[in-house]
Amino acid sequence: MQPETRYARSGPVSIAYQVIGEGPTDLVLVPGFVSHVEVAWEEPRLARFLTRLASFARLIVFDKRGTGMSDPVASPPSMDERMDDIGAVMDAVGSARAAIFGISEGGTLSLLFAASHAERTQAVVLYGSWARRLAGPDYPFGPSAAELEEVINGMERAWASGEWWNGGHSNAFDDARHRRWWARYLRMAASPAMAQNVIRMNMRLDIRDVLPRIDVPTLILHRTGDSWIDVGHARYLAQHIPNATYVELPGSEHRPWLGDVDAIADEIEVFLTGRKSRPRRRTNIGVDSLSRREREVALLASRGETAQEIAEHLYMSKRTVESHLVTIYAKLGVHAKTELIRRAAELGIS
Repeated sequence: MQPETRYARSGPVSIAYQVIGEGPTDLVLVPGFVSHVEVAWEEPRLARFLTRLASFARLIVFDKRGTGMSDPVASPPSMDERMDDIGAVMDAVGSARAAIFGISEGGTLSLLFAASHAERTQAVVLYGSWARRLAGPDYPFGPSAAELEEVINGMERAWASGEWWNGGHSNAFDDARHRRWWARYLRMAASPAMAQNVIRMNMRLDIRDVLPRIDVPTLILHRTGDSWIDVGHARYLAQHIPNATYVELPGSEHRPWLGDVDAIADEIEVFLTGRKSRPRRRTNIGVDSLSRREREVALLASRGETAQEIAEHLYMSKRTVESHLVTIYAKLGVHAKTELIRRAAELGIS
């Protein structure tokens, strides 16, 4: 079931957050350039990724100020303001110390937080991240400013079509259904202009001088063929963060919920807990992981009933049914009701 959205105060700004799971370690997920904590659950593969992380940690997700359900702002916030937001969310959930998991630009922010607030940082996990976005005379990774600006100028197409920033060369994971959701996610997360300005701000960042000061356990994950952030960025991080653990994974998708999700989640679980809990993952995924009410909803959906029909049958609201369906799809690894209907017998729904 989709978790409840709450708000933390960070100065004059309200920051939207959710808490999922009850694991022994607090894991704060710092998203990429834009996010929306509620629309995220509409994509089964992203919902499954979040559910997997919450199987071994208390997962804390939030929308950075100016994006998603957090308060809008007139211009992209500074890194100091964004670090304050992380601290405010941690305070709101009673977390004195947490592992910080940064995705893409969220990784850059996570490193700055770890350097500035080591007492609150148990560990850092980076995925698809970087210390400097642009190539330079002493840094061969990434595009030039002109090349990235050209991409930025065409990004707004994604708000209509769901096109990824690689010229529209989709892969098997980024199908038409996912692109429709991705376009909606972007529209709900931020305006094209705000998102473009965030990336332009990132173009000016260079935190290489911070890397030697990272004094907490650090895990760096990156897919070798990442089409948005060159793997050279991750290799540089691994060479310059003291005692960092570096794991290079196969694949080309930058978005972590597309492709081999378990490979990413397994590495994070082992890094934070020291073990890979196969039995726990089996109970959080598959038909055996469904609650009694989820089984009832899944059975009726597999028979072709609409959300409204299921709501009337089970005496609940349509919205509650839709929330159950998001969780059911994530646990069963299906993408839509048509697939649930087609695979009902195989999945053990009867």
